[in-house]
Amino acid sequence: MLRGGRKIRLIIGAGLVFFAVIKYCSSAEINPYTNEKQHIGLSENEEIAMGLNAAPQMAHQHGGLHPDTQYQATVDRVGKKLVNSSIAKDSNYKFDFHLLADKRTINAFALPGGQIFITYALFSKLENIDQLAGILGHEIGHVLGRHSAERIAKDGLTQGILSGVAVGVDPSAAQGAAAVAQLINMKYGRDDELQSDELGVQFMIKAGYNPEALIGVMKILKDAAGPNSVPEFQSTHPDPENRVEKIKQAIKKYR
Repeated sequence: MLRGGRKIRLIIGAGLVFFAVIKYCSSAEINPYTNEKQHIGLSENEEIAMGLNAAPQMAHQHGGLHPDTQYQATVDRVGKKLVNSSIAKDSNYKFDFHLLADKRTINAFALPGGQIFITYALFSKLENIDQLAGILGHEIGHVLGRHSAERIAKDGLTQGILSGVAVGVDPSAAQGAAAVAQLINMKYGRDDELQSDELGVQFMIKAGYNPEALIGVMKILKDAAGPNSVPEFQSTHPDPENRVEKIKQAIKKYR
Protein backbone atom coordinates (compact mmCIF):
# COMPACT_ATOMS: atom_id res chain seq x y z
CA MET A 1 0.00 0.00 0.00
CA LEU A 2 2.87 2.36 0.87
CA ARG A 3 4.61 1.64 -2.41
CA GLY A 4 1.39 2.24 -4.32
CA GLY A 5 0.85 5.53 -2.53
CA ARG A 6 4.39 6.63 -3.32
CA LYS A 7 3.90 5.72 -6.98
CA ILE A 8 0.74 7.82 -7.12
CA ARG A 9 2.58 10.77 -5.54
CA LEU A 10 5.34 10.43 -8.11
CA ILE A 11 2.82 10.42 -10.96
CA ILE A 12 1.00 13.46 -9.57
CA GLY A 13 4.29 15.28 -8.95
CA ALA A 14 5.55 14.52 -12.44
CA GLY A 15 2.25 15.77 -13.84
CA LEU A 16 2.55 19.06 -11.99
CA VAL A 17 6.08 19.56 -13.30
CA PHE A 18 5.05 18.60 -16.84
CA PHE A 19 2.13 21.03 -16.96
CA ALA A 20 4.26 23.84 -15.49
CA VAL A 21 6.92 23.32 -18.16
CA ILE A 22 4.36 23.09 -20.98
CA LYS A 23 2.62 26.26 -19.80
CA TYR A 24 5.94 28.11 -19.62
CA CYS A 25 7.15 26.94 -23.04
CA SER A 26 3.84 27.84 -24.68
CA SER A 27 4.17 31.42 -23.42
CA ALA A 28 7.17 32.18 -25.67
CA GLU A 29 6.87 35.24 -27.89
CA ILE A 30 9.03 37.94 -29.47
CA ASN A 31 9.15 41.24 -27.61
CA PRO A 32 8.46 43.87 -30.31
CA TYR A 33 10.42 46.53 -28.41
CA THR A 34 13.62 44.57 -27.83
CA ASN A 35 13.29 41.87 -30.53
CA GLU A 36 14.14 39.26 -27.92
CA LYS A 37 12.37 35.96 -27.39
CA GLN A 38 10.74 35.91 -23.98
CA HIS A 39 8.33 33.82 -21.97
CA ILE A 40 5.46 36.15 -21.07
CA GLY A 41 2.45 35.10 -19.08
CA LEU A 42 0.45 38.31 -19.58
CA SER A 43 -0.93 40.36 -22.46
CA GLU A 44 -0.02 44.05 -22.65
CA ASN A 45 -3.56 44.97 -21.58
CA GLU A 46 -3.25 42.67 -18.57
CA GLU A 47 0.07 44.32 -17.68
CA ILE A 48 -1.55 47.77 -17.89
CA ALA A 49 -4.48 46.70 -15.71
CA MET A 50 -2.17 45.10 -13.15
CA GLY A 51 -0.03 48.22 -12.90
CA LEU A 52 -3.02 50.56 -12.57
CA ASN A 53 -4.54 48.38 -9.84
CA ALA A 54 -1.29 48.22 -7.87
CA ALA A 55 -0.29 51.89 -8.24
CA PRO A 56 -2.40 53.33 -5.36
CA GLN A 57 -1.14 50.70 -2.94
CA MET A 58 2.48 51.29 -3.94
CA ALA A 59 2.05 55.04 -3.47
CA HIS A 60 0.47 54.47 -0.05
CA GLN A 61 3.42 52.34 1.06
CA HIS A 62 5.73 55.28 0.35
CA GLY A 63 3.73 57.96 2.11
CA GLY A 64 1.60 58.93 -0.87
CA LEU A 65 2.46 61.33 -3.66
CA HIS A 66 4.74 64.31 -3.03
CA PRO A 67 2.71 67.52 -2.58
CA ASP A 68 5.08 69.80 -4.53
CA THR A 69 3.43 70.30 -7.93
CA GLN A 70 6.57 71.85 -9.46
CA TYR A 71 8.68 68.81 -8.61
CA GLN A 72 5.98 66.55 -10.02
CA ALA A 73 5.80 68.67 -13.17
CA THR A 74 9.55 68.23 -13.64
CA VAL A 75 9.23 64.46 -13.35
CA ASP A 76 6.33 64.47 -15.81
CA ARG A 77 8.17 66.67 -18.31
CA VAL A 78 11.33 64.55 -18.35
CA GLY A 79 9.40 61.28 -18.44
CA LYS A 80 7.17 62.37 -21.32
CA LYS A 81 10.15 63.65 -23.30
CA LEU A 82 11.85 60.26 -22.96
CA VAL A 83 8.69 58.45 -24.05
CA ASN A 84 7.95 60.72 -27.00
CA SER A 85 11.54 60.48 -28.28
CA SER A 86 11.73 56.68 -28.20
CA ILE A 87 10.00 53.48 -29.23
CA ALA A 88 7.94 53.83 -26.06
CA LYS A 89 5.56 56.23 -27.83
CA ASP A 90 4.64 53.45 -30.30
CA SER A 91 3.77 51.00 -27.54
CA ASN A 92 0.35 50.36 -26.05
CA TYR A 93 1.59 51.19 -22.56
CA LYS A 94 0.15 54.17 -20.68
CA PHE A 95 3.15 55.78 -19.06
CA ASP A 96 2.55 57.77 -15.88
CA PHE A 97 5.31 59.18 -13.68
CA HIS A 98 4.87 59.61 -9.94
CA LEU A 99 7.02 61.41 -7.37
CA LEU A 100 6.54 59.72 -4.00
CA ALA A 101 6.69 61.57 -0.68
CA ASP A 102 9.04 58.99 0.88
CA LYS A 103 12.07 60.92 2.25
CA ARG A 104 13.95 57.86 3.53
CA THR A 105 13.89 55.17 0.85
CA ILE A 106 16.23 55.85 -2.05
CA ASN A 107 14.48 54.03 -4.85
CA ALA A 108 12.75 54.13 -8.22
CA PHE A 109 10.68 51.35 -9.75
CA ALA A 110 8.22 50.50 -12.50
CA LEU A 111 5.04 48.50 -12.37
CA PRO A 112 3.83 46.49 -15.37
CA GLY A 113 2.16 48.59 -18.03
CA GLY A 114 3.92 51.94 -17.49
CA GLN A 115 3.35 53.14 -13.92
CA ILE A 116 6.74 54.57 -12.89
CA PHE A 117 7.74 55.87 -9.46
CA ILE A 118 10.67 57.72 -7.91
CA THR A 119 10.93 58.55 -4.23
CA TYR A 120 11.72 62.05 -3.02
CA ALA A 121 14.66 60.56 -1.13
CA LEU A 122 16.29 59.72 -4.47
CA PHE A 123 14.94 62.76 -6.34
CA SER A 124 16.46 65.12 -3.77
CA LYS A 125 19.94 63.63 -4.25
CA LEU A 126 20.02 64.18 -8.01
CA GLU A 127 22.41 66.83 -9.26
CA ASN A 128 20.77 67.61 -12.59
CA ILE A 129 17.91 66.84 -14.97
CA ASP A 130 20.08 64.39 -16.91
CA GLN A 131 20.35 62.13 -13.86
CA LEU A 132 16.58 62.20 -13.50
CA ALA A 133 16.32 61.26 -17.18
CA GLY A 134 18.70 58.37 -16.57
CA ILE A 135 16.55 56.98 -13.76
CA LEU A 136 13.26 57.37 -15.63
CA GLY A 137 14.79 56.01 -18.84
CA HIS A 138 15.97 52.95 -16.93
CA GLU A 139 12.46 52.37 -15.56
CA ILE A 140 10.89 52.83 -19.01
CA GLY A 141 13.34 50.12 -20.09
CA HIS A 142 11.89 47.75 -17.50
CA VAL A 143 8.40 48.33 -18.89
CA LEU A 144 9.35 47.85 -22.55
CA GLY A 145 11.54 44.90 -21.60
CA ARG A 146 8.39 43.40 -20.05
CA HIS A 147 10.51 42.28 -17.13
CA SER A 148 7.66 42.04 -14.62
CA ALA A 149 5.56 39.88 -16.93
CA GLU A 150 8.59 37.72 -17.67
CA ARG A 151 9.28 37.32 -13.95
CA ILE A 152 5.67 36.29 -13.33
CA ALA A 153 6.03 33.57 -15.98
CA LYS A 154 9.30 32.36 -14.44
CA ASP A 155 7.78 32.34 -10.98
CA GLY A 156 4.90 30.24 -12.29
CA LEU A 157 7.38 27.73 -13.73
CA THR A 158 9.47 27.49 -10.58
CA GLN A 159 6.43 27.21 -8.32
CA GLY A 160 5.01 24.45 -10.50
CA ILE A 161 8.28 22.53 -10.39
CA LEU A 162 8.64 23.01 -6.63
CA SER A 163 5.08 21.80 -6.06
CA GLY A 164 5.73 18.74 -8.19
CA VAL A 165 8.95 17.92 -6.34
CA ALA A 166 7.28 18.38 -2.95
CA VAL A 167 4.39 16.07 -3.89
CA GLY A 168 6.41 13.48 -5.77
CA VAL A 169 9.51 13.29 -3.61
CA ASP A 170 9.56 15.10 -0.24
CA PRO A 171 9.58 18.64 1.17
CA SER A 172 13.32 18.58 1.91
CA ALA A 173 14.09 17.98 -1.76
CA ALA A 174 11.78 20.86 -2.62
CA GLN A 175 13.83 23.13 -0.37
CA GLY A 176 16.96 22.27 -2.31
CA ALA A 177 15.18 22.93 -5.60
CA ALA A 178 13.93 26.26 -4.21
CA ALA A 179 17.50 27.35 -3.47
CA VAL A 180 18.52 26.61 -7.05
CA ALA A 181 15.47 28.44 -8.38
CA GLN A 182 16.33 31.49 -6.25
CA LEU A 183 19.83 31.66 -7.71
CA ILE A 184 18.44 31.40 -11.25
CA ASN A 185 15.91 34.18 -10.63
CA MET A 186 18.65 36.39 -9.15
CA LYS A 187 20.64 36.03 -12.35
CA TYR A 188 17.64 36.98 -14.45
CA GLY A 189 17.06 39.98 -12.17
CA ARG A 190 20.60 41.22 -12.77
CA ASP A 191 20.24 40.70 -16.53
CA ASP A 192 17.04 42.77 -16.46
CA GLU A 193 18.82 45.64 -14.71
CA LEU A 194 21.65 45.65 -17.22
CA GLN A 195 19.24 45.58 -20.16
CA SER A 196 17.29 48.47 -18.65
CA ASP A 197 20.51 50.44 -18.21
CA GLU A 198 21.30 49.95 -21.90
CA LEU A 199 17.77 50.91 -22.97
CA GLY A 200 17.95 53.91 -20.67
CA VAL A 201 21.13 55.08 -22.39
CA GLN A 202 19.41 54.79 -25.78
CA PHE A 203 16.39 56.77 -24.60
CA MET A 204 18.56 59.49 -23.05
CA ILE A 205 20.57 59.99 -26.22
CA LYS A 206 17.45 60.15 -28.41
CA ALA A 207 15.84 62.68 -26.07
CA GLY A 208 18.95 64.87 -25.97
CA TYR A 209 20.08 64.09 -22.42
CA ASN A 210 23.67 63.37 -21.40
CA PRO A 211 23.88 59.57 -20.93
CA GLU A 212 27.00 59.86 -18.77
CA ALA A 213 24.74 61.27 -16.05
CA LEU A 214 23.58 57.69 -15.48
CA ILE A 215 27.07 56.94 -14.16
CA GLY A 216 26.50 59.61 -11.51
CA VAL A 217 23.28 57.86 -10.53
CA MET A 218 25.27 54.66 -9.92
CA LYS A 219 27.49 56.57 -7.47
CA ILE A 220 24.41 57.81 -5.63
CA LEU A 221 23.08 54.25 -5.37
CA LYS A 222 26.42 52.89 -4.21
CA ASP A 223 26.79 55.59 -1.55
CA ALA A 224 23.22 54.93 -0.39
CA ALA A 225 23.93 51.21 0.00
CA GLY A 226 26.84 51.97 2.34
CA PRO A 227 29.47 49.51 3.59
CA ASN A 228 26.87 46.87 4.51
CA SER A 229 25.54 46.39 0.99
CA VAL A 230 24.65 42.84 -0.07
CA PRO A 231 27.30 41.14 -2.26
CA GLU A 232 26.31 40.95 -5.93
CA PHE A 233 26.07 37.16 -5.96
CA GLN A 234 23.35 37.43 -3.27
CA SER A 235 21.46 40.27 -4.93
CA THR A 236 19.00 40.64 -7.80
CA HIS A 237 20.79 43.87 -8.74
CA PRO A 238 24.31 44.03 -10.22
CA ASP A 239 26.92 45.95 -8.26
CA PRO A 240 26.82 49.65 -9.31
CA GLU A 241 30.51 49.52 -10.28
CA ASN A 242 29.84 46.66 -12.68
CA ARG A 243 26.85 48.53 -14.07
CA VAL A 244 29.07 51.55 -14.77
CA GLU A 245 31.24 49.50 -17.15
CA LYS A 246 28.18 48.29 -19.04
CA ILE A 247 26.80 51.83 -19.21
CA LYS A 248 30.08 53.10 -20.67
CA GLN A 249 29.92 50.36 -23.30
CA ALA A 250 26.34 51.30 -24.17
CA ILE A 251 27.29 54.98 -24.50
CA LYS A 252 30.03 54.09 -26.99
CA LYS A 253 27.62 51.83 -28.85
CA TYR A 254 24.74 54.28 -29.29
CA ARG A 255 26.31 57.71 -29.22
